[in-house]
Amino acid sequence: MRQLLVINPNTSRHVSDLLHKHVQQAAGAQVQVRTVTARFGSPYIADEASYAVAAHATLDAWSAALASTAKPPDSVLIGCFGDPGLLALRESSPVPVTGLAEAAFIEAARHGRYAIVTGGTRWGPMLQRLAQTLGQSQQLAGIHTVVPTGAQLAANPAAAQQLLAQACRDATHQLGVQAVILGGAGLAGMAAGVQADVPIPVIDSVIAGAHWALRTEPLAPQRAQPGFDVAWQGLSPEMHALGMAAGAAT
Repeated sequence: MRQLLVINPNTSRHVSDLLHKHVQQAAGAQVQVRTVTARFGSPYIADEASYAVAAHATLDAWSAALASTAKPPDSVLIGCFGDPGLLALRESSPVPVTGLAEAAFIEAARHGRYAIVTGGTRWGPMLQRLAQTLGQSQQLAGIHTVVPTGAQLAANPAAAQQLLAQACRDATHQLGVQAVILGGAGLAGMAAGVQADVPIPVIDSVIAGAHWALRTEPLAPQRAQPGFDVAWQGLSPEMHALGMAAGAAT
């Protein structure tokens, strides 16, 4: 049985439970999903500062997860639509790593040009930068953010569905795209409710992450063993242990 490690980079146990439920349902019985929660940081990632801390929290949660089990995962999914720490974790991991945003970009791009709908106005430029980093800027036609954050939307699903459906329709008509991504861990499952009111495919970023984990030909790992290429000072014991070999080598 394949094992997928899902890392929630924020400190919300509710978000972790939501991620676990939807990823496991989408992955099916052939994948064992383990979901872990950031040990520090913010309960919701909403700006550059919380995003920067979440990248560290992602690496820390991964290190702690490896230390707590004898069998490492077969793949890792960063459970945030923004993928904090993605490139750093991919560099450090012997197994494939992606995030909700990258997985959703890949799935949406199969339909053609796409738009993003998500909560929190500060996410606009942050997601645009991520798309450029991941080579998706040409396929991404635009980003439509609604004022409520993902956490606020998740707190009132009925109102959120109406607001998000309208945002998806607006993005469809204004940008002429072939798909729209409904992005956010807190919005897991909402794409299915929105789809009936939107004339193009609506991609659930959490489900896209699960689909990525089911690929029959995963990306080749970059290294044989997990670890960091520098030694650490003042970080968690688990991160320190993964950096010890690098420190000894230098």
